[in-house]
Amino acid sequence: MAKFKKGIAGIFLTEEQVVKAAHKTREMGFTKFEALSPYPIHGMEEACGIKRSWIPYVTFIAGLTGMTAGLLFTWWTSAVNWTLNIGGKPFWSLPAFIPIIFELTILFAALSSVAAMLYACGIPKVSPPIIDKDITSHKFAVFIPHDDTGYDEKKVEDLMKSLGAAEVKKAEF
Repeated sequence: MAKFKKGIAGIFLTEEQVVKAAHKTREMGFTKFEALSPYPIHGMEEACGIKRSWIPYVTFIAGLTGMTAGLLFTWWTSAVNWTLNIGGKPFWSLPAFIPIIFELTILFAALSSVAAMLYACGIPKVSPPIIDKDITSHKFAVFIPHDDTGYDEKKVEDLMKSLGAAEVKKAEF
């Protein structure tokens, strides 16, 4: 069973409120907080201080690996392992094998991107905690765990209320 962190969540009703709350939470010195939304919100990454993902680098390396695998595969099968002289054409000709090389590049890059994303997100999660069932449709939340720097329960509750939270509750996430 996965361990979830206890903390305080502020439930907000609009995008503007949650972005403002995330920005103010970061300004207050909290670093481990989570902003929850049913859909992507423009400006949320900056407000939360989220850094650029490492997944594009995995995709690029896997794409290069796929390209190399396609190149070596076509060279090995046509010029080394099973050479066929057809009409005096060369045993290995790059233009003829571009589709295979391209497809292996895309295959390796796509599959590694999906695997990296699943790993980065910690998916699959069994029995994830539910702060509020409406966060999946029309509400937003900012969750501050109890082990964050400068965490004080009363201070966090007052912060959420001052930022316009419709509801402030103790939760696990």
